[in-house]
Amino acid sequence: MKKILIVTGGTGGHVIPALSIFDHLKKNYDIKLVTDKRGLNYINKNDYQYDLIDVPNLFSKFYLFPINLIKFIISIFKSYFFLKKKNINFIISSGGYMGIPLCIASKFLNIDIFLFEPNIVLGRANKFMISIARKIICYDKDIKLFPNKFSNKIYLIPPILRKDIYFHKEKESKEIKNIKKILVLGGSQGAKFFDNNITELILKISKENNIEINQQVFDKQQKYIIEQKYRNAEIKFSLFDFKQKLFNDLNNYDLAITRSGASAIAELAFYNIPFIAIPFPHSKDDHQYFNAKYYEDRGGCWLIKQDDFDVNKISNLIIQIFEKKMEYLEKKHNLMKLSNQNTWNNVNKKLLELFDEN
Repeated sequence: MKKILIVTGGTGGHVIPALSIFDHLKKNYDIKLVTDKRGLNYINKNDYQYDLIDVPNLFSKFYLFPINLIKFIISIFKSYFFLKKKNINFIISSGGYMGIPLCIASKFLNIDIFLFEPNIVLGRANKFMISIARKIICYDKDIKLFPNKFSNKIYLIPPILRKDIYFHKEKESKEIKNIKKILVLGGSQGAKFFDNNITELILKISKENNIEINQQVFDKQQKYIIEQKYRNAEIKFSLFDFKQKLFNDLNNYDLAITRSGASAIAELAFYNIPFIAIPFPHSKDDHQYFNAKYYEDRGGCWLIKQDDFDVNKISNLIIQIFEKKMEYLEKKHNLMKLSNQNTWNNVNKKLLELFDEN
């Protein structure tokens, strides 16, 4: 049985689809998983065995560059001996600097390298490694910043979602219920903006609509402040930081207000939940903006830049969404068209075809 190493780390946007790839391939291949310390936040130790290889961020702090460079070179040697010991046939890197040493070591060992890019903009690590990769798994052929000379390496696949998601989706309702249920996904980057501004937005909306909120909040102090505000306003709410099983509840939501990480909005699209996207403005190469623009261009969401955020305008927009249902239902229908071919079996077939032919 061929051995595949999946390399992932960093944010949930990298780790969660990597774990899904693991689940797709584990019956047909001997799968190994490597992550860094950041990736541990998104991995259930009871479900996945993994090795830890921590890779320094070369450009995190300028004055640490010489030390980090030495650590980075050492990580390449560690990766080389790790790959040789495990006798790996293929490596799949989900992007981010975590995968670079393992990809470089794979090149020296003549191990086939496969990259994974869930964003509409090619990540910098993937751009650096594309010349030595065999294929890059993407959701769309028109990836921004992608070198044209390597376009033949793009392997198209529907968005890779967690396995349980496919089995929790129910027939969606076409009616907006009396109590409007709103999901707020602020992500871990730039979360302070959501904690402050979206909370104020929810308070304003609650004066005109009967709403229920499930809101992502990472900071403990902010969580306490938001709890007090919602209690004082008599809003029914639930706060969370990261939920492995969030998809259990996704059928219940009418609308989402979200950052634009590829995995998060792919899940919302799959559940046909229209969303207001407010991309994190400091994401690398503005990839969150282009992730959201993909869905806006296809009539599935409302896109608002953070610099253009205005509580009064957005609250009026949401009130109009709930009162005039035609635009809302149209977006719901458009999301349905985008996701109707995204099934576990279809994704599974595409992944197995890719690796069976190599």
